Amino acid sequence: MAVMSNGPDRRTLLRGAAFGAAAPLLPLAGTAAAATPAAPAAPASAAAAAAVSLRWLGTAGWRIDVDGRTVLFDPFLTRFRTGLFDGAFDPATRLVTDPDLVREHIGAPELVLVSHSHWDHLSDVPYIAKSTGARVVGTETTFHLLTAWGVDPGQICVVKGGEVLDFDGVTVEVVSSLHSRNAKRSYFAPGTLNAPPRKAPRTIADLVEGDTLAFQVTAQDSGLSAFLTGASDVADRAVQGLRPDVAMMAVPSSTATHQYVPRLLGALGNPGVVVPVHWDNFERPLSEPPSRDPSTTLDAFTAEVQRVSPASRIALPDYRTTYGGDMRPRA
Repeated sequence: MAVMSNGPDRRTLLRGAAFGAAAPLLPLAGTAAAATPAAPAAPASAAAAAAVSLRWLGTAGWRIDVDGRTVLFDPFLTRFRTGLFDGAFDPATRLVTDPDLVREHIGAPELVLVSHSHWDHLSDVPYIAKSTGARVVGTETTFHLLTAWGVDPGQICVVKGGEVLDFDGVTVEVVSSLHSRNAKRSYFAPGTLNAPPRKAPRTIADLVEGDTLAFQVTAQDSGLSAFLTGASDVADRAVQGLRPDVAMMAVPSSTATHQYVPRLLGALGNPGVVVPVHWDNFERPLSEPPSRDPSTTLDAFTAEVQRVSPASRIALPDYRTTYGGDMRPRA
């Protein structure tokens, strides 16, 4: 989102706040890095890539299909106006879920991974959990918010980071992470919960961050792995050695996080494919092509990825396009 003269940018507010055409791949030529980077992870084989399909759901969200099984990450699908993108942000905006729209995109998920509890990551998860019976993996805060919404506590797996979970052929490695920072080094709705709120959340301000996680999802049969982030900060020591084939990296809107791109890419071993996420205007309909949020540093981000890891391919995703596990569009 552009920095408005009459309002703060998105990350300031995130302080403490149908299948389309093939998505474009950024035509980036490698440039020499100042220092020799670590070799990128070996690319997945064509067979491994074909065994997995990926669909960007906008913002940080993904649908991952592995042999007919579906895993969702941060599935925020119901888009509604908060004033965030026109300089009239209202924290009292009521939460909305459109069941028909959600069902159009999610398939029959077995598993929902949640990075943190802000509205643009969590607000559709209660409906998904209750309507499909999918297991939800998230923080204690996510647990308490979902139970306040009436989700069965037995469906929710509480994690902190460091867990390696086996879901019968799909491995989920949970990584402690950090929320994005704005230029003031702050963010929207900080805080954690150690008990359910007295009332079910009704507004976007009711959804506090509640700590942030990242995940690495590996399809055991193919060995292909994807690293998923919901925010543009990193606890790089927690990430060290994961070596994913594909890394979905949230794009920052400021330089408050020191050396974000070099630290994360270095810890991951310079993945073969880097996918920028959380750079779109997430109040525009998913039926339209992605509209860029100008407050994010997308151009600087991709240039930095290119500089730090010139052997990595950068794939800029489009909504509701189906990709193989190598992030190449499928017909």
